[in-house]
Amino acid sequence: MASDSTLEKSLTLYDVYAISTGAMFSSGFFLLPGIAAAETGPSVILAYLVAGLLILPSMYSMAELSTAMPKAGGTYYFLDRSLGPLAGTVGGLGTWLALVFKSAFALIGMGAYLAIYADVPIKPLAAALAVAFGVLNVVGAKESSWLQRALVTVLVGVLTFYVAQGVFSVWDGFSASGSADAFTPFFTEGGGGFLATIGIVFVSYAGLTKVASVAEEVKNPDRNIPLGMILSLATATTIYVVGVAIMVAVLPGEQLNSDLTPVFTSGEVFFNWLPYSLGPILIVVAAIAAFASTGNAGIMSASRYPLAMARDRLLPDGLAQLGRFKTPTRSIIVTVGLMLVIIFALSEEGVAKLASAFQLLIFAFLNFAVIVMRESEIPSYAPGYRSPLYPWMQIAGIFIPGLLISEMGTLAIVFTAIVILVGIGWYFYYVQNVPREGAIFHWFERLGKQRYDGLDHELQGILEEKRVSDDTAFGKLVARAEVIRITEPTIYEEIVGQIATQLAGKLNLSAETLKHDFLDGTLHSAVSVSHGAALPYCQIDGIDQQEMVMVHCQSGVCIDVEKAGSPLDTSEPVYAFFFLVSPSDDQSNHLRTLATLANRIDENGFTTEWRAAADEKAMKESLLHHERYITFSLLSDTKTEDFIDRRIRDLNLPAGVLVALVRRNDQVTIPNGDSTLQEGDQMTVIGDPAGIERLYELYRGGANEESIVQ
Repeated sequence: MASDSTLEKSLTLYDVYAISTGAMFSSGFFLLPGIAAAETGPSVILAYLVAGLLILPSMYSMAELSTAMPKAGGTYYFLDRSLGPLAGTVGGLGTWLALVFKSAFALIGMGAYLAIYADVPIKPLAAALAVAFGVLNVVGAKESSWLQRALVTVLVGVLTFYVAQGVFSVWDGFSASGSADAFTPFFTEGGGGFLATIGIVFVSYAGLTKVASVAEEVKNPDRNIPLGMILSLATATTIYVVGVAIMVAVLPGEQLNSDLTPVFTSGEVFFNWLPYSLGPILIVVAAIAAFASTGNAGIMSASRYPLAMARDRLLPDGLAQLGRFKTPTRSIIVTVGLMLVIIFALSEEGVAKLASAFQLLIFAFLNFAVIVMRESEIPSYAPGYRSPLYPWMQIAGIFIPGLLISEMGTLAIVFTAIVILVGIGWYFYYVQNVPREGAIFHWFERLGKQRYDGLDHELQGILEEKRVSDDTAFGKLVARAEVIRITEPTIYEEIVGQIATQLAGKLNLSAETLKHDFLDGTLHSAVSVSHGAALPYCQIDGIDQQEMVMVHCQSGVCIDVEKAGSPLDTSEPVYAFFFLVSPSDDQSNHLRTLATLANRIDENGFTTEWRAAADEKAMKESLLHHERYITFSLLSDTKTEDFIDRRIRDLNLPAGVLVALVRRNDQVTIPNGDSTLQEGDQMTVIGDPAGIERLYELYRGGANEESIVQ
């Protein structure tokens, strides 16, 4: 069962792309080029390109961490679980503040572009927009992401038009004059000015990693997170580089260097062929869409940081509560409240640069976090996407931010230090008693240091959450599992021998080899005992798929610690054994299956239900989550009679479900599409909760308006 603090997975690949892309196109394109050009001249074009390349290590590291730990809170969660709660506190608070600052300034920038055509008070408008986007985010990520998709679609469409028309105009002018005077001198402030400019524009790409904070809500995160980031970076780099080149080409250097609306000003130059000043109007529309998407994505992302930190008791517990729409209402309110304070109390000048400096530091931490997680060798760290060129990619990602911060000036360094000190102060005031140390202590364990075993358990839990797309595979594993019922007293080694013999024929392996592997695993703690159940397992070379044998012990069995040499405390009798054999080259699926089994065993009432199971069907159903299976007895004169004498392939089942078991005359079979159902059969269907709920409504809940048979 999902807990009340679990966020719904509703974000698709395009949502990931939209959140990431929308967060990048605001001040970085519509306001910053003129300021950056004043620092380095026409080489600002190259600065945008280099910054897009230099963010690759952070992007790859963020993608790996997000697919390994797709939890709300993103950067905070990664730093906390890898480097410990002190780093998590500093990183979480700092990144939250940076996101809030950037989102507030985006809304102020939106007001500035609106002021081109109307005398609108900028700050009150920005405050109203902050409240409106906050309400939208309270309603839900799915509704909010719908707006994000619409805003990004408008934005990318208009900017593509701007770039295409701009390239045509610049090429036309260059062909006529044959002069490249607009691009000379290329470096007006030398290498130091160029590096400082890279640091300034680097934050233009920071939105690329915003999706990590909503990773818990992404469908199929192993694919959608890295792919969405890569597509977003390709889009942003192209538009940034080509767009800024257009601005440099069509605007005189002195004008560009002092222009806070360079896209609008340059658009006036080559959109003059459109009637009714339609070109500049489109630019303003695109700017508004950009700033609105940044403000919306910023609130969505920033609000997940207090949620994640409160879950771990690093902030007050109230911020971890979800509202009626399954969104972090209190966290959103706090985030929007801080945005309002920033809008009314602070000027926008220089704050973006300061926020950039801390964002660079966070990127360095994230690259270090990947190294720590890899080197800690935690078995359950199983990212669906792995960063290429490890560890050199991450080493580069650590040193690049340090170099850029050092070139950004004293104020940036001082501000970064202040934020770090505030985070450390909060840690010692409120957080320091949290008993968790992070993956870095798994790494240091080799040196005799402290480690946090709960992290391994937590990562196992994340693997279990990621099983949504693998539920059918787990259901099939349970369906084909052999079941042994033991009614007489016995000992653990006899059970292992019986299981080994049973599995040997199915896997074409030696029974003695299997018995040795299971007992050796017991010796080395490759068996978990909890709530009267045990999970002995081993991994074997040369097998194609997982197999399992379930053992029901009526009187309970204690694993003989002294005879088997196991370090386990098995004074508690074991009533359920789940012997699992997995291919040795499929570690991720092996861990997901163990996590699924362990979570089901830990649920209240499982042991009682298992011990009361009268037959194989009841035992298997006790193992499956109830919201993911349903069993029908096929009888005439009932709602299920439409199933009788039909092939399974002819059943019009809801999407995401399948027939896993058919029990007939005390024999349980795994059917295929050509299997024909008969009266008296008991049919077990597994699959997605929505599909199972639909079947329940139709065949157990009273609905009778449609047939499940075509």
